[in-house]
Amino acid sequence: MDLTKFQKQIEGVSDKTRPLPPVEKWNPDFCGDINMTVTLDGRWFYEGTPVGRASLVKLFSSVLKREDDKYFLVTPVEKVGITVEDTPFLITQWKEIEADANGGSSTNGDKNTALVLITQTGDEVVLDSVDQMELRVPPKAIRDKEATAIPYVCVRRNLWARLHQNVYYQLLEKSKEIKGGDETHFVVHSANIDFVIGKVG
Repeated sequence: MDLTKFQKQIEGVSDKTRPLPPVEKWNPDFCGDINMTVTLDGRWFYEGTPVGRASLVKLFSSVLKREDDKYFLVTPVEKVGITVEDTPFLITQWKEIEADANGGSSTNGDKNTALVLITQTGDEVVLDSVDQMELRVPPKAIRDKEATAIPYVCVRRNLWARLHQNVYYQLLEKSKEIKGGDETHFVVHSANIDFVIGKVG
């Protein structure tokens, strides 16, 4: 596969008014798999060599499409399969913003703020819907001995991100413990919604 040609195809359908190409509308013929992998640590490799340019990784991630458990890069005229070891995105940073312009308050009296999770490609996800996060047991290579479930976050459509270990620990420090029955939940508050980021029991 000619990455330069593929890059030009992507750039030809992107514009400044719409940063993400409309891949959900594209259904080109399948052209086979290529030797491209998104590894557990969020790095992209092509033919065993890291894709070093961050702008190129961001461009490729913008045309990523998932069908069932398979991942593809698509343009209006081409569709190629790639390998994703866990998720195509990794949450490497986070920040907190005011959840509304009026600086409202949450139901528990705290200032109404929202968490923004940032991927390795610069995508920002504002946590403001309960279905954006779920707990999953990560792949065997990175799970702990107890196979503890950790947060995964929906970036867009059916494309998900796993929290980097550093981000996960930082949010655990920020979380509140809520005990119920035999379990203790670790909860962070965002946009007036409680998100469970961990459970023990």
